[in-house]
Amino acid sequence: MNAPETREGTSTPPVDTVTMRATVAEVLPPDVTPVDLTTLETLTGLLVGHMQLLIPEIERGAAELPADDVTRYVALACVREARGKLAARPGLLPPAPAAHVRRLGRSLLALCDHYEALTGLRMCLACDQPLKPGEPTRPFDQGSQSGGSAVSGRIHEHCANAVRIR
Repeated sequence: MNAPETREGTSTPPVDTVTMRATVAEVLPPDVTPVDLTTLETLTGLLVGHMQLLIPEIERGAAELPADDVTRYVALACVREARGKLAARPGLLPPAPAAHVRRLGRSLLALCDHYEALTGLRMCLACDQPLKPGEPTRPFDQGSQSGGSAVSGRIHEHCANAVRIR
């Protein structure tokens, strides 16, 4: 799926995953999650709105793939999971709204990843900005601190010195 060409006869701009990821950065990791209810309600509304915008775009992109395609299957599973998070409501105890907004944030990040995979959009692993065609980039591979997984992708050439490699 490339950027949507038309929606009901009008052209639509691509989804702004950079802004969506910036919103998530306000709630993840847990030590940056605000605790006041007004801010949490505002962030919850933003995350919900982003998810509601992204879900149909992912469904459209997945629909273009064959029914047995793994990318399609995983993207639609993520959409089902996200819908469950959208339907959930936070508990009444004080830590519940913060935990709820973090769950929404993690779900939105996964949706962004699937949208980017379906559209072919690639992001710099260092600055989380789009990698534009023809822009100088370099490969980036980093093992996780836990040793269980690795992050692999590309970064902008100018971001190479900004990344600490351990």
